[in-house]
Amino acid sequence: MLRSFVDRRLTGLLAAAILLAVAGLSEPAAAASQSFEQWLAGVRTEARARGVSDRIFDAAFDGVQPIPRVIELDRNQPEFRLKFDEYLGKVVTAGRIATARRLMAEHAALLDEVSAKYKVQKRFIVALWGIESDFGRITGGFPVVAALATLAFDGRRGAFFRKELLLALDILQQGHIAPADMKGSWAGAMGQNQFMPSSFHAFAVDHNGDGHKDIWGSLPDVFASIARYLARSGWNDDITWGREVELPKGFDGKLVGLETKKPLSAWQSLGVRKAGGGDLPGRDLRAAVVEVTQRNAGPRHFVAYENFEVILKWNRSTYFAIAVGTLADALDAR
Repeated sequence: MLRSFVDRRLTGLLAAAILLAVAGLSEPAAAASQSFEQWLAGVRTEARARGVSDRIFDAAFDGVQPIPRVIELDRNQPEFRLKFDEYLGKVVTAGRIATARRLMAEHAALLDEVSAKYKVQKRFIVALWGIESDFGRITGGFPVVAALATLAFDGRRGAFFRKELLLALDILQQGHIAPADMKGSWAGAMGQNQFMPSSFHAFAVDHNGDGHKDIWGSLPDVFASIARYLARSGWNDDITWGREVELPKGFDGKLVGLETKKPLSAWQSLGVRKAGGGDLPGRDLRAAVVEVTQRNAGPRHFVAYENFEVILKWNRSTYFAIAVGTLADALDAR
């Protein structure tokens, strides 16, 4: 899959930055060649062709103009990158762990049901929910259609955001949410699991059977949509995500990275050990060794299993994937 703005939406901003970086090459700004009203007329024509009614279109764009704050956030993302220790300290806090434990117990029956259906451990569902939106508390206050229209009209990544805008209009046409209630991040990520419209169409679920895929207000739909995303992305509920390890002195740095995968027994023979010095697990899972840098200490290393790479499909950030795993580990009852 929004304190100060950075603190409240740290993860969402990092996710948006990564998403924007892979969205496509820059395009000439649309504003240089046409007015917003002219541009919007073209969007209306395209929306009509895919079945979006004028009634829905007019409701979605009622009073909409480009939002300067969205452009500011897009243009002025922080130039520095947080180091891993700083990031983890903000994202996986003692308070968030305590809340996650309480909510996992409170919603145990529903989570058990979703977990069994999609074969995804419930602790990972809760971890993603917690990190993406602080368990639904912070989902973003921007009108999604206006934010996406702003970014599409701006043109730097116009084709990508125009596609997401049209997909958002499809969601409205299908009646999953009212136009006034479609709120999200400045980059268009929506709901308690922060799906872009394209992810909504691919993975959102009407788990409670009320006819709406409501990732904004329905926990059954939120949990099932998270689980379906992971399941369809290759999740294996028979394993975890990875674990922290220590590397021996003189370890070949060329072996660090997702490109090199070996059975745990092979890493063991190369001197890799659990954090604290114990032997690696006896189960011979294939894994890569990944590294993260810290501002206040040396690098940390982790063996990453196949589920780690599934989390990366959600958000292409090693920090994010390790944070999700770390929070999920804190919820492991074993």
